[in-house]
Amino acid sequence: MRGVLCAWYDFIRFLAKSLVFWLTGGLKVVGSDNLPGEGPVIVAANHLSHLDPPAVACASRRRLTFMARKSLFKNRAFGWLISSVGAFPVRRGEADTEAVRLSLRLLGEGRAVLMFPEGTRGDGKSLGPISSGIAMLASRSGAAVVPVGLVGTHDKLPRGSKSIRRGRVTVVFGSPFTYEEVAEGISVPKVARERFAAELTRRILEACKTGGLELTASAAESPSRTTPQVDAANEHPTPESV
Repeated sequence: MRGVLCAWYDFIRFLAKSLVFWLTGGLKVVGSDNLPGEGPVIVAANHLSHLDPPAVACASRRRLTFMARKSLFKNRAFGWLISSVGAFPVRRGEADTEAVRLSLRLLGEGRAVLMFPEGTRGDGKSLGPISSGIAMLASRSGAAVVPVGLVGTHDKLPRGSKSIRRGRVTVVFGSPFTYEEVAEGISVPKVARERFAAELTRRILEACKTGGLELTASAAESPSRTTPQVDAANEHPTPESV
């Protein structure tokens, strides 16, 4: 059964790459070797468009799993389709412990999990605040974190648009790093998470710049993106989703 699912994933990825990207402007991939070929990996990308998940999946040399907001699964056919290629539901903006546990289990199995740590689509001009949730997952799983810069998806499928426009999409994979490397020597968990968020922000911005997109960074995590649970014990973080 696993082989059938892998073949289906590869088929859908081929269709997306051919119809959504190659025939409408192309897909440029930079730094694909930065994505480890095996072992647990958190792929952390900026979020511009609904095209972001298929863009990263088509550019990746590994099969990815990813969080998608629960409302996308209301349509049975679409919910089945995205589930069949690795999506799992998350209650966006809430402390969804089930989604967190599943993410940790997938990482424990050595899988690659795609996340959008801003939690929602940006405006194409700035990178939103990084959620504390990704720091917890990186810390508890020990997974490598690969920053990704997405360029062009915002113009290709802007917010509110129902049709895909022509234009090339660029996906830049940055060098992997770990939570432990960033947090080494820091004894206060909250400070360590903030240091990790700052480093991830820097690396995503750098990847975007490599792809030709200069984004500004939010100064700090907004109150709406930080829950008491995250600050106090970091046990129930707000997940990131499509």
